[in-house]
Amino acid sequence: MLWVKSLHIVFMATWFAGLFYLPRLFVYHAMAEDAPSLERFKVMERKLFWGIMTPGAVLTIAFGLWLWLGWFRGAGAWLHAKLALVAFLVAYHLWCYRLMKAFAAGRNARSHVWYRWFNEVPVVILLATVVLVVVKPF
Repeated sequence: MLWVKSLHIVFMATWFAGLFYLPRLFVYHAMAEDAPSLERFKVMERKLFWGIMTPGAVLTIAFGLWLWLGWFRGAGAWLHAKLALVAFLVAYHLWCYRLMKAFAAGRNARSHVWYRWFNEVPVVILLATVVLVVVKPF
């Protein structure tokens, strides 16, 4: 099970790398005005989302389920809180997808400042998740 746990952590780091970087790309994309930059950001966002973020998310969840079913059943309320945070993170991931599609269609309606705040959400979720897993406060 330690191999499964290790892979869960590795793919979680991969997923979060994308969750940290994609909204930062949105900041720069929202500030861009010239056509080559706009097209470059569309390509970068698409490749990051489909090549790193989504595989990282799927594999994180797959290995997490494997751990849960094979090791952590009945682990306590901290695990339920962690699963709620993971569900929120999946919703955030899907929101990123919708924002990426809006950029790709030239329909972005938000400012770079909004994306700067949006970019902070995964930081808070990561902090809360790590505290829950390590400290197990309940």
